[in-house]
Amino acid sequence: MRGADRRYGRFGTGLAAAAIALTACSASSGERTEVPTFPSDAQVMATAMPNADQGVLPDDCTRILTVGDLEAVLGLPLGSVDVRTTRGVPEPTVSRTERVACSYNGTAGGPARGRTLLNVNSSAYADPDAATKQWRVNADAETGDRRELPIGSASAVLVERSDEAVLMVVNGVTNLTLVLPNQQLPGDRPRGDALVDLALRVLPAVSTSGTAPPPASPSPTASGNAAGLQVAPS
Repeated sequence: MRGADRRYGRFGTGLAAAAIALTACSASSGERTEVPTFPSDAQVMATAMPNADQGVLPDDCTRILTVGDLEAVLGLPLGSVDVRTTRGVPEPTVSRTERVACSYNGTAGGPARGRTLLNVNSSAYADPDAATKQWRVNADAETGDRRELPIGSASAVLVERSDEAVLMVVNGVTNLTLVLPNQQLPGDRPRGDALVDLALRVLPAVSTSGTAPPPASPSPTASGNAAGLQVAPS
């Protein structure tokens, strides 16, 4: 009997140990901390930048004309141009809904030494008629040697003065003005030719869907007439 008691005693001790182990596991399972999860990079970007633009025009000048594109057209080394973005306000009297001004300047340590290299002003209007009307008013107010020229489906006026050249473009509901101060251009390229090249790079970024003009065919040399001013963007 004592042997049986010893056997049952050992068996009982084993059952008790198993019960304690099961109880401990049950308690541990009930108190388990959830494994943390983290959003993917795409989810983070979607939350941080849902849609920065508030209207037709990009809110950031680096998406209107990249610094690299301007450096290429002006023959400047990489990293030698800075850009500043200024957002304007609507002007209901002329049906203007938004305006973005971009100032491209040489860096202090670059060859341009802080000089203004290009100003780009983009405006959007309530409808194409309002955009065309204001484009004509602004173009007529400019003084200097002038000529009108098409840039794909867009219309433009080029005005040249001794100190600068101005290209004013209307395309759909968008007006675009590029001001190029007088400066040496690669290969003595005409200022008007460089402005049209730049406009062809800018127009797809500021135009509403379906209204951007098609790229012009490559032109190895620039001529003085309107047709010769169309240069394909690189």
